[in-house]
Amino acid sequence: MDILLVEDDERIVQFLRRGLRTEGYRIEVAATGQEAMALGLSEEFQLIILDLGLPDLNGLEVCEWLRSRRVETPILMLTAMDTVQDKVVGLRSGADDYLTKPFAFEELLARIETLLRRRGGEAKPESKELRIADLVLNRETHEVRRGAQPIELTPKEFALLEYFMEAPGKVLSRTRILEQVWGYNADPLTNVVDVYVRQLRRKIDDGHEEKLLKTVRGYGYKLDAPSG
Repeated sequence: MDILLVEDDERIVQFLRRGLRTEGYRIEVAATGQEAMALGLSEEFQLIILDLGLPDLNGLEVCEWLRSRRVETPILMLTAMDTVQDKVVGLRSGADDYLTKPFAFEELLARIETLLRRRGGEAKPESKELRIADLVLNRETHEVRRGAQPIELTPKEFALLEYFMEAPGKVLSRTRILEQVWGYNADPLTNVVDVYVRQLRRKIDDGHEEKLLKTVRGYGYKLDAPSG
């Protein structure tokens, strides 16, 4: 994943995830400080967007903890507090930049691009297309096709397919899919993931000899190119 978004407000999560994915970024979401610390330490990100007000820990504590563990990923802190002193405290805790809510999405993009340039990384992925075998998804136009055949998807089916295609060959658990596509507060007992996977499999695999969307019994699902 390219960006770790640490935010517990589901409305903001959905807004930023949708907008950033459209721009070509891959997003991992953490809803708590503890989850953010675990992900920030165990996985590599190009950037961390960190909300100051989290349900378990203060964003400053998360930032300081990550820096104490030598995590050097750029951190963009989000907060509703806008005094100079608030900004100074945030920057001294190890944040690289500070953005006050509410903010314009264009300004957020500009801050992200600036931080990535400072680090020497790419400001944006080169392509807005995801491709596995002959299955192609275009983030910008929201078009999907298998070979020359266009595939009509609902917005939720598109989001589910996009999540699979961001992690080709990786087994994704039902819980992880539910959190990333439906939101962390979705009912963990629902069978909505299985229902949508069946619908998606029918649309992308039916009529094709090579099947891409596979069930890994006891673990979850994965989207993978055929071997051989």
